[in-house]
Amino acid sequence: MSVPILNLLTSGELTVLGRISTASNLTVACDVSDGDTTMRCVYKPIRGEEPLWDFPEGTLAGREVASYLVSEALGWQLIPETAMRPEGPADIDLGPGMVQRWIHEPESSDETLDTVDVVPGNTVPAGYCGVLSAYDHRGDEVLLVHRDSDDLRRLAVLDAVLNNADRKGGHILTADDGRLYGIDHGICLHRENKLRTILWGWAGQRVPTAEAADLRRLAGELDDDTSEIHQRLSELISGDEIAALSRRAKVLGDDGVMPLPPGNRAIPWPPF
Repeated sequence: MSVPILNLLTSGELTVLGRISTASNLTVACDVSDGDTTMRCVYKPIRGEEPLWDFPEGTLAGREVASYLVSEALGWQLIPETAMRPEGPADIDLGPGMVQRWIHEPESSDETLDTVDVVPGNTVPAGYCGVLSAYDHRGDEVLLVHRDSDDLRRLAVLDAVLNNADRKGGHILTADDGRLYGIDHGICLHRENKLRTILWGWAGQRVPTAEAADLRRLAGELDDDTSEIHQRLSELISGDEIAALSRRAKVLGDDGVMPLPPGNRAIPWPPF
């Protein structure tokens, strides 16, 4: 956990750069500075969250922070530094919200496949997993695929633990240094099964041994209401949701098998 970055996010001065219009909830690109260091970030005010029928109102920012804390407690560091701050930029009064370090992605080449992509035909490219066969607007057969790599598999395990209801391809970023990150975890950590993801390529396969051990350790810490992770999560999500998180970690850690997609609503729409 990068304490200097978290301190900068929570106490630095925010300068608005513009709204990200493609986001479903109000999302503002900002620079955050303490006078010595300036960093790009996103700010999502609680006031800008769109109500959802199945998630308590005003809880999405807290779920983003809670998801980051779970990733850090596992030691996987798959979510950029994320924190709550009591106020937004001085020039717009939007109140408390979530702030997260911006991930700078390198420019992609048209000649290489993205982490999640659509390919013509029904043949899975080398180094990829097939997810869904479909037809494009011309009626030609296409295939939704994602990369077959250890870091992406670990993100799929994290999504299963977090009960991520919205893992789209556009929520998976690769930084300039090649590290992979997941973003947009506002609709995670529900106590009921909500898993919707495009990362079904490992469905039914074994959870890697190291990840299973991390999950068992996390479950033990979550069951201890005096542990740091339990206490920090209790400020962000309900006790029932912490208990459900612990159960998911136990099942994945003990049984060691990735979940299978449900009969419907297994993939978020649009998938990107």
